[in-house]
Amino acid sequence: MAIEMRQQMKMTQQLVMTPQLQQAIKLLQLSRLELQDLVRQEMEENPVLEETLEVEEPKEQDQLEAAEKEEPPVSDDKEFHEVKAGEETLRDTDWDSYLEGYNFTAGEQYYDDDERPSYENILTRKGTLTDHLLWQLNLTRITEEELRIGTEIIGNIDEDGYLRASVDELALACGIDGAIAEAALKKIQEFDPMGVGARDLKECLLIQIEQLGMTGSVVEGIVSNHLQDMETRKYRQIAKALGVEINDVLVAAKVIAGLDPKPGRLYGSEEVHYISPDIFVYKIADDYVVVLNDEGLPNLRLSPFYASDLKSGGQIDAKAEEYINDKVRSAMWLIKSIHQRQRTIYKVAKSIVKFQREFLDRGIEYLRPLVLRDVAEDIGMHESTISRVTTNKYMQTPQGLFEMKYFFNSGISTTEGDFIASESVKNKIKEIVEAEDPRKPYSDQRIAELLSAHNINIARRTVTKYREMLRIGSSSERKRHF
Repeated sequence: MAIEMRQQMKMTQQLVMTPQLQQAIKLLQLSRLELQDLVRQEMEENPVLEETLEVEEPKEQDQLEAAEKEEPPVSDDKEFHEVKAGEETLRDTDWDSYLEGYNFTAGEQYYDDDERPSYENILTRKGTLTDHLLWQLNLTRITEEELRIGTEIIGNIDEDGYLRASVDELALACGIDGAIAEAALKKIQEFDPMGVGARDLKECLLIQIEQLGMTGSVVEGIVSNHLQDMETRKYRQIAKALGVEINDVLVAAKVIAGLDPKPGRLYGSEEVHYISPDIFVYKIADDYVVVLNDEGLPNLRLSPFYASDLKSGGQIDAKAEEYINDKVRSAMWLIKSIHQRQRTIYKVAKSIVKFQREFLDRGIEYLRPLVLRDVAEDIGMHESTISRVTTNKYMQTPQGLFEMKYFFNSGISTTEGDFIASESVKNKIKEIVEAEDPRKPYSDQRIAELLSAHNINIARRTVTKYREMLRIGSSSERKRHF
């Protein structure tokens, strides 16, 4: 068969993901903090992009009145259609009409430095466990060698308060005798908090028992020789092995439960992260109003300096003009993408409120089964878009603060032929467990029977699955003997 070259025309369809479209999709799934970081980075890299300083913040009542209308307080609908793959949105941009919207002679707002608080009054740092231990070490009367090895030991204590390195290895690294290193560790184990510097859980509990003056007690006997039996609640077996009454074992178990297995967590460096909702839902009369939270998001615009040069058509180098035009397009697309992101979040939130009206009125027991397709069909968008929008987004409602994904859950049939949300079933299981007698906790089969009395028909294995998702122990783990 002869091999030859030939030209052939072929028509195919191909999905093209432009960088601009990729950026718009990326913005949808970012949280508020991530979006603020991205905008801050863009402002540092793009000289054309800048933030406008608003003289007066909009009042909350004005926002509510604006939100009562069908559309949120953003630009026209024409500006916010869903972007399709391969669509060119900047091709016919009318730069003159866009630049006409800016008043380049507007005055700037300045702030007096005297009005700002000093840094000494606003900067702070939380003390760490390492700092606390080093402070105690420096106040202890010890030799130079013990101070050196003690500092090395403290540097290898983790946030839970446990020593995560071998004493022999640390002594070898410091060139110090192992006996001196062990003595330094014993002194550190006397520091606050009680139990710090231990190498395992047993040693941590024994250090606390010694400092509490319970050496030689039943408590020490259990921790030293029967800690695993204690975990499985084999109280009779422990009592027989120690030759004591079972009531003494129960009292000792209560004392052990009060000891701290992670003494260093009081000085943990992990900070509390506060959630700022993306959406506020207010009830006004008999209706619910959805309001976007724009606090913290900068008000972006094109820089008047560069915009005026483009408008006046001044003498600019060809490469400089190309660079400015490229940055202007990038800035314009970012502004449009942020506006479209906010509008999409608003539309999804309004749809969720419409579907979950009964939940907002009456609570979690009335949460409706909802899937992404329901909202996607309601607002005319793809399911993947809804999934991105609800990622790391939070909604403040009259029932509390919830992640937007919380409102999407599967349905379980009831004995009456209706459907109930899986989250409502989990909440019902939690209520049943909280109301049970801790001395006689319900089995999963019994919980399933109690749910059946509330017209919720689920199998025992489904109860087990939901219970584990709620991090609730089994009946044997929940049982209390004292």
